[in-house]
Amino acid sequence: MDRRSWAQDVLRCHLCKTPCPPMYCDICHIHLCKACVGEHLSDESKDHKVVPFKKRVLIPKCLKHSTQLCDLHCKKCDIPICLECVSSDEHLGHKMVGILKIVENKRENLQRDLQELEFFFYPKYREMASNIQVQKADLNKNSLKLTTAIEKHGEDFHREIDTAIEKFKKDVMEMESKHLVVLDKQENEIKRSISKIEQSIADLNELLNSNDVSLVSAYNSRNAEFRKLPPTFTVSLPRFTPQMINREQIYQQIGSLSASSIKTEEQGYALDSPGADSSFPDRPFIDVPRIITDITTEYGETNNLRSVSCLGDDEVWTCGDDNMLRLYNVHGKLVKSIQTKSRNMPVDIAVTQSGELVFTDYNDRTVNIVKNTKIQRVVKLRVWKPTYVCITSDDDFLVVMENHFMKHAKVVRYSGSTEKQTIEFDDKGKPLYSPQNHTKFICENKNLDICVADSYTDTNTLVVVNQAGKLKFRYTGPPFTTKGPFNPTGITTDSQCRILTADYYNNCIHILDQDGQFLRYIDNCHLQYPFDICVDTRDNLLVAERYTGEMKKIQYFI
Repeated sequence: MDRRSWAQDVLRCHLCKTPCPPMYCDICHIHLCKACVGEHLSDESKDHKVVPFKKRVLIPKCLKHSTQLCDLHCKKCDIPICLECVSSDEHLGHKMVGILKIVENKRENLQRDLQELEFFFYPKYREMASNIQVQKADLNKNSLKLTTAIEKHGEDFHREIDTAIEKFKKDVMEMESKHLVVLDKQENEIKRSISKIEQSIADLNELLNSNDVSLVSAYNSRNAEFRKLPPTFTVSLPRFTPQMINREQIYQQIGSLSASSIKTEEQGYALDSPGADSSFPDRPFIDVPRIITDITTEYGETNNLRSVSCLGDDEVWTCGDDNMLRLYNVHGKLVKSIQTKSRNMPVDIAVTQSGELVFTDYNDRTVNIVKNTKIQRVVKLRVWKPTYVCITSDDDFLVVMENHFMKHAKVVRYSGSTEKQTIEFDDKGKPLYSPQNHTKFICENKNLDICVADSYTDTNTLVVVNQAGKLKFRYTGPPFTTKGPFNPTGITTDSQCRILTADYYNNCIHILDQDGQFLRYIDNCHLQYPFDICVDTRDNLLVAERYTGEMKKIQYFI
């Protein structure tokens, strides 16, 4: 190529003709050197947008008028157009907008979609996938537990019942296989959605970094595809119920497996799989909660009532500031009393599914169980100290414990003496719970969420995590209230998955739904410093008053 011709092709400043100008006006579509930028901007007859040449917006050429750039966008036709297109009859009366405005709006949509994918859909789908892993592990654990129970029961029948025992074992494994098929299918669908989300995130990041207006303008959001979350499955695990041995009716005497089910939760409603047990019917609140029974105990000013746990509908275990565990009936009669083996004061108590009492001994660093009035140590800690405890639907222990050296608390799940799970930090690595030496009553909800009433001077909070230990929400009181600061102590849940917590200084009970939305107070029953609470099988609420030593059974459902 001739050098003179090549020199004439060099880009030059529109004003001073300086070669290779580094700046560009996106509005006027002219090249500028740095010295002429000020002069160009001084022309106030129209807007200007001067940017480095490499960051200029690539305005597409008009498909119908090849010498023109598409500075405008026809909103009705939804296409870029040039000035000659505007003067044609094709776009007569149509509303026009600058192409740069369209690009700006598209970029805002891209950013919103990217944030929605990254910070909502992606973590939500990952959480659902994680929960499926937990359910599969529990399903496997339950199947092994049932198999072991069946084998142990079969030893007493010798060879006459071997066939029946094998049949029951086969039933268990078939149930597990059936559930795994459903859970595996759901997991694969969620993983496919996660892959699509990851690909969409990558595509959007590429678009955001692109200067190609055609590609950006052609973008159509796919976020609607992910907005409706897939259904979640809850496996209702079967149980094995042994019977007394009868050689004449051997099959009937071995026992039975309860029906299993998988519940599908679909955007606010639940569809049970065939053979599923019916769930608790929806029960509305009564207008004015009422006291059914006042129970007077020997606790009071000198021996504060600290913890209560219902044993059926007619009896309740209690503990206070001394070293005794006391069982009362609803008439206030002392049925039984047991002294702790260490002579230490128990911090908290709970009752297992089979009706056995569990208590924590802070100074002895132990979790203990009472069987036939005899105390057996289940967990012995070395550094951490156990405080509050509850029993799960699987008869596991959830134990709140403190560490004076590390100055924070955690929740540990035990199956017997075996540690299964530790819940200590949120996704950002920050402690979920306040430092030691503060009340932290704990309970498991019917949906398997774990609820802790964290009573700490500066951050009185109800902390709720899911079964996998992922933070779901924190509750610090209703959004609008005339009461004093929230101070949670005792906590429990009912058959409707509603969360109830005692508000110690405000002398009332807060009732929330399972998602942390405040529903109502119970504040009309003349409560005095309610410290701990529990519910019986009929959803009647039992409230323990710390200093009076009285327990009040309250009806709040119809």
